[in-house]
Amino acid sequence: MPAAIERVVRTAIASLEAERDRIGRQISALQSALTLDGARRPRGAQRATSRRRRRRRFSTAARNAASARMKAYWANRKREQASKKSR
Repeated sequence: MPAAIERVVRTAIASLEAERDRIGRQISALQSALTLDGARRPRGAQRATSRRRRRRRFSTAARNAASARMKAYWANRKREQASKKSR
């Protein structure tokens, strides 16, 4: 590679590396401003999710289906425990 082109490429690389370092410092500063080392939020900052999520409720049919499944589960376990004791 000719010397002039090599010098231009090296200068471009150095410039890009300096820009990368500068951007890295800016990102770090912004992240620490957001979290303040996890201690508290900065003044005026709001939570990421300011609205509380509503609790989902079982419908009557879903509750009855879960009840039937659990009754079958516990009946099975009771049957297995009884068969293990009788051995």
